[in-house]
Amino acid sequence: MPIRTNRGRAAVYRRLWGWPLRSPRHLMGTLVFLAILVTALGIVLPKVVGKPQAKASPTTGTTTSVTATPPPGVAAPVPTSNLPTRLSAPLATPTTAAPNGDAVRVAKEWAAAWVDHPAGITSDQWLAKLKPFTTEEYLPVMSSVDPANIPATKVTGEPVVGTSYTSSVQLTIPTDGPKLAITVVNTNAGWRVADYDQAS
Repeated sequence: MPIRTNRGRAAVYRRLWGWPLRSPRHLMGTLVFLAILVTALGIVLPKVVGKPQAKASPTTGTTTSVTATPPPGVAAPVPTSNLPTRLSAPLATPTTAAPNGDAVRVAKEWAAAWVDHPAGITSDQWLAKLKPFTTEEYLPVMSSVDPANIPATKVTGEPVVGTSYTSSVQLTIPTDGPKLAITVVNTNAGWRVADYDQAS
């Protein structure tokens, strides 16, 4: 006789799903049965479905490759290609150069703006002073700095150039707090500060 009410269906489903949880023996039996079922499906399905055939399609260019399936137990061959690597030539090494005067000037002006944080200045006001000398990518990093936590109040000396290339200059600028290690890069907008750290 068929089950005609929702209450009757719910009772049947409760009995079916509740059976494995009635005892540890039922639970272990169910887990073993499921493991055997999954293993059997993993063995039988690939044999029944078969292996997909590789479709031959006309290719253009000089690239040729052969796909062969090795016998079971043998590692597949490593595919090879005649395509050029992504970087066909080595990357250009930076060219050393004398420090650019504009780069040194920008570093000095940035350091002067960095130490200029009177009491009550907001982060936005402080960032507005740094913005003309900072790269657009570095401004979000600078927005995490609280000007009240900066121990320096004035620049105490001239910049000392560490390394200088045609596209970047690294300098150290002394302050009445920590020294500033500044990296200035040449961008489309001119020389801008791309990084700084408090040097020892």
